[in-house]
Amino acid sequence: MYGAQSTDEEPERTAFRLAEKRYKLYKSLPPKIRKKPVLNHTDLFDVVDFHAILESVDPVDGIFRLDCPGFDLPVFCFRDRPGFYFIPRALTIEEQCYWIRQSLVSFPQPPNRTSLTAIYGPISDLFAAVQNKKILVEAESAVLSLGNDKIHSVSASTLLRKLRWGTLGIQFNWSKRNYDFTLPHNKIPEKLCQLAKGMAVPAMPSGEEFQPEAAIVNYFGPSDMLGGHLDDMEADWSKPIVSISLGCKAIFLLGGTSREDIPVSMFLRSGDIVLMAGKARECFHGVPRIFTDDKHAEVSVLLSQFSGEDDCCITDYIKNSRININIRQVN
Repeated sequence: MYGAQSTDEEPERTAFRLAEKRYKLYKSLPPKIRKKPVLNHTDLFDVVDFHAILESVDPVDGIFRLDCPGFDLPVFCFRDRPGFYFIPRALTIEEQCYWIRQSLVSFPQPPNRTSLTAIYGPISDLFAAVQNKKILVEAESAVLSLGNDKIHSVSASTLLRKLRWGTLGIQFNWSKRNYDFTLPHNKIPEKLCQLAKGMAVPAMPSGEEFQPEAAIVNYFGPSDMLGGHLDDMEADWSKPIVSISLGCKAIFLLGGTSREDIPVSMFLRSGDIVLMAGKARECFHGVPRIFTDDKHAEVSVLLSQFSGEDDCCITDYIKNSRININIRQVN
């Protein structure tokens, strides 16, 4: 999907690539026998489960609980990957519901740019159009309008499913892989800033406060993945990326500074928060799989909270999708 993909410089047999192939949803088949995708029944016995570790009294080799004065939530770290922090169950169910709603309703609003902007132009009130079962029509100017009098049309629900990323605050230019300060933008919502500042505390240098300036919101469909990559566009890598998981459970891979380093795999659940700072910013990482089946998705409690008359579009979306909000300090 989006993110760094396999290239000539990244042979299929690198340790990171092999791990991606192991956990991905579908197996790759030779073209001659490929008829339809074959589900990959992966053994998950060695995937680190921080929720289980949180509830256990037994120590786990290579993992320790960080003592962080003034920070009330549990924080876990890997001994051999400094700068990586895992905060399980960081958000309450109510907080998760709030940020899911914001991610679908508010975050894709212009002037925020999304993966749809370059193709369709700015789209206002996309989620409201989904709720009202609107048809969004592609005009010659590539700006969408409502109606049925054009040849090229697409439903709002289809566009929502096509949404793969959105940018908040200072806008990120994906084609040039840099921040474009000339693009119009709004500041990151104050409530998200305060959340990021509070959660960043375990990874911040003593006496310093995290300054949220930009965020990238990733939207994962049932068979999507985020290929192994580095987040290396920010000026100061000592400052963390604050990564919030919402929706369906996923597998996260954390490798080393080379794609040849064997990555560790771990579950990411809705409400978990990951911090990556310092040395961890030099580590390849990615999301090879999300789970949408009833056994593994673990969203039933979350879905039960969206019971309002206008919530059916949210439940239809989140029952087989994942949202990831990554907040960054650019300078």
